[in-house]
Amino acid sequence: MGRTILHSDINCCYASIEHLYHPELAGKPLAVGGDPEARHGIVLTADYLAKKKGVKTGMALWQAKQVCPELNFISPRMDLYLRFSRMAHEIYGEYTDLQEPYGIDESWLDVTASSTIKGDGEKIALEISNRMKSELGITVSIGVSFNKIFAKLGSDFKKPDGITTMHEDEFRTKAWQLPVSDLLYVGRSANQKLARFGIKTIGDLAKTDEGLLESQLGKMGGILWAFANGFDDSPVKVENTHAPIKSIGNSTTTPRDLENDEDVKLVLYILAESVAARLRENGFKCRVVEISVRDNELMSFTRQHKINNATNITGEIAAEAYRIFKENYDWRKPIRSVGVRGADLVNDNYWEQIDLFQSVELREKQMKMDGAVDDIRRQFGFYSIQRGLMYRDRILSKVNAKEDHTVHPHGYFG
Repeated sequence: MGRTILHSDINCCYASIEHLYHPELAGKPLAVGGDPEARHGIVLTADYLAKKKGVKTGMALWQAKQVCPELNFISPRMDLYLRFSRMAHEIYGEYTDLQEPYGIDESWLDVTASSTIKGDGEKIALEISNRMKSELGITVSIGVSFNKIFAKLGSDFKKPDGITTMHEDEFRTKAWQLPVSDLLYVGRSANQKLARFGIKTIGDLAKTDEGLLESQLGKMGGILWAFANGFDDSPVKVENTHAPIKSIGNSTTTPRDLENDEDVKLVLYILAESVAARLRENGFKCRVVEISVRDNELMSFTRQHKINNATNITGEIAAEAYRIFKENYDWRKPIRSVGVRGADLVNDNYWEQIDLFQSVELREKQMKMDGAVDDIRRQFGFYSIQRGLMYRDRILSKVNAKEDHTVHPHGYFG
């Protein structure tokens, strides 16, 4: 029996969710991204009205405003989008436990085992689509296929609010006529190389000699050839083994240059507080801590380290970030900006063996303390409770801990 794989993609995810909370913007173009008041940042996503006007993901805000003067900007609210992502996965979970996130807004679902009870892939896709509209107020485009690659191609085929099949007996007539750039992992560079050999469609790619592709694109050439021919047999991973995003990070350009270890320690704690709070709010822990440092001559580096136990404890993330910094910076120049990132995320119910020499009781107390701080700040504001460390430098302690908050999606091969 062949597999039945769905790929569900929330249409213009961030913008669609924001429209639910801003009914006054109905019928008006909307884009999410950056800081509109400070006039910096890029477009993370735009609704279809804005896209028709020429607004594209990755545009600077001022560029987007040039092509669409009536564009309405809204700053991103990642916590809100993650909450909708979790609600979407709750719906998916009623059809299968084989659901693999591809970022916040996309997910593969293996519904093979459900088809005898719930109906074929198209029926399940239609039911999911209707439930997303009625229960969450957003639309999805869904691809139905026998593997993950063509399921994703199907979800991209008809937007918004479309369902497209790419079955084994039809992918040659549907997929092969599409531009080769539509295939997952054919980026700009690969597309240019393929074009030099007259490879313009997915069908052209499928019919090209595999050896030639590997000679030009390396191992990826063979992978893309297999994708185009429908040979992708990668499984859909079981839910809850990975978070729907790859990492949560925070960085800031400081009000003044950092000149010593104590300056850096203070800023790292501020950033670690924000990262850890985001992890806790969204039910994640990180297994890797990463820092980024840029000096006052704009030279930068990043360093990361895998920690022994997954954590969302502020003190543990901050201490590890500071340790990494101390091992990697020689203070030849003052520092202009610093970043902290929690990566290799797992859900906070992730089971693991605790180190024999660690105090479980101490970690539980730290988690409870962080939770209490979260509760106080939710009720009375961020500055209602501060670490004593923040009083060492009132200028640096005014860093906006939520500025430049970023999330990073998982890749296909992750």
